[in-house]
Amino acid sequence: MTNWKTAVIGVTPNENRYAFKAVTKLTDYGYPLVALGFRGGIVAGNDIILDWPKSISNLKVVTLYIGKQRQQDFYTYIIDLKPKKVIFNPGTENEDFYALLDKNGIEYEEACTLVLLSTGMYSENV
Repeated sequence: MTNWKTAVIGVTPNENRYAFKAVTKLTDYGYPLVALGFRGGIVAGNDIILDWPKSISNLKVVTLYIGKQRQQDFYTYIIDLKPKKVIFNPGTENEDFYALLDKNGIEYEEACTLVLLSTGMYSENV
């Protein structure tokens, strides 16, 4: 479908969590991704990476599933990945981070990755 990648941050092997559902749906739709998490496991055939890479080739989107307080530890990491866009899923909104992204020329959006995928707007929006 595409050669660009999505980094999903906050992936968990807990199937009741939205990050799990997002990885599953991205995989089902054929989007290449990197699953970054804090506990090991496999989601929809994707290993959850605990030792986060310093760079991700062909990265276009970062979609967040970690809350505002936890995001602070990853501001520099995410900016250094140089994604085109960061998606703030419901519950992850963070105006402080928006300002940093603006300063670094990175687009951001408050949206639900699952809804974007379900409506066919994911690839159009990113």
